[in-house]
Amino acid sequence: MKSIINELWHGNIIPQEDSRTNSKEMKELLGYMARHHEDLEKSFTAEQKETFEKFHNCWSEYMSLAEAAIFEYAFKLGMQIAIETLTDTN
Repeated sequence: MKSIINELWHGNIIPQEDSRTNSKEMKELLGYMARHHEDLEKSFTAEQKETFEKFHNCWSEYMSLAEAAIFEYAFKLGMQIAIETLTDTN
């Protein structure tokens, strides 16, 4: 069995890209978002497209940072639960 820590270190496990966690509802919502995104872009002037692209890039960067923070928090919480479970003397 491979070490999970080793796999994470070498980039073989990428939680934020694991599509197995996308529910049917999430996939459906992504489809709606893509369609609405295309519809919006069709109606934009060149200047509006540029502004929207900048907004989209900022939003993507924000979401990436937020996902990393959530992952870190959840990982630490999981470890705290494991430690408490393993060290509980009751």
